[in-house]
Amino acid sequence: MTEEKYAEAAYEVESSIKIALLKNHMTQRELADEIDANPQQLNRAIKGDMTPKSRELREQVARVLNL
Repeated sequence: MTEEKYAEAAYEVESSIKIALLKNHMTQRELADEIDANPQQLNRAIKGDMTPKSRELREQVARVLNL
């Protein structure tokens, strides 16, 4: 995947999560509490970090927000 495609995909994921948070009247901190995650790590995951922990957090976020 090219850098441009990666950046585009990361932006789409971030946008989807932020929209879902707004629809659920939830902050990132509340989401972090819900999935028992560190708020800073959750933010990195939302922004597209590719570590295994971030990938796991995105899966949890998808379940909680029904994405």
